[in-house]
Amino acid sequence: MAEAPSDSAGTGNVTPPDRVLTVPNALSVIRLVLVPVFLYLLLVPGALGWAVAILMFSGFSDWADGKIARLFDNQSSRLGELLDPAVDRIYMVVVPVAMAFAGALPWWIVAALLGRDAVLAATLPVLRRRGLAALPVTYLGKAATFALMSGLPLVLLGQYDALWARVVLACGWGFLIWGLAMYLWSGVLYLAQVALVARSMPVRAHPT
Repeated sequence: MAEAPSDSAGTGNVTPPDRVLTVPNALSVIRLVLVPVFLYLLLVPGALGWAVAILMFSGFSDWADGKIARLFDNQSSRLGELLDPAVDRIYMVVVPVAMAFAGALPWWIVAALLGRDAVLAATLPVLRRRGLAALPVTYLGKAATFALMSGLPLVLLGQYDALWARVVLACGWGFLIWGLAMYLWSGVLYLAQVALVARSMPVRAHPT
């Protein structure tokens, strides 16, 4: 996701309150709980349809929690800003790796996704030395994640041996390639913004 410095970087935006019990946070927790359920269903013969259903729900709820947080002031929270992208990262690691092991996804896709996240994770010390936990999520990265989370279940559903599955598989690859391109580009933008933060914000001195 392409993240941009906001309130903590001194742009003047209002920091969301420390709410916990919100609909977006509940959706993020549900998505997190469903990760091991998805892994189990992917390994159980005959349960592929349920595994696809979980991925589809996860993709929809990922879109819905952001939409709700933007539409209703009392649904935004600092916890949500941290929890939602954290759950996205977990899905972007667990789901492609599991699908690659199942033979539904080539390993180069997995390497591209994990490599991007590994590079961005290496920038965290730069941000933390300047008092930032991370850079907030913005639209491009969110759109990339949504496209990936739409493409992955379609690719998985396309593993059935039927004519309709070939059409679904082609649609899934369309979403997946487009989502991967946006995902990698958002990573480039993130790195550029980390460089901007590094140049414009001084390193905080550690208390003695």
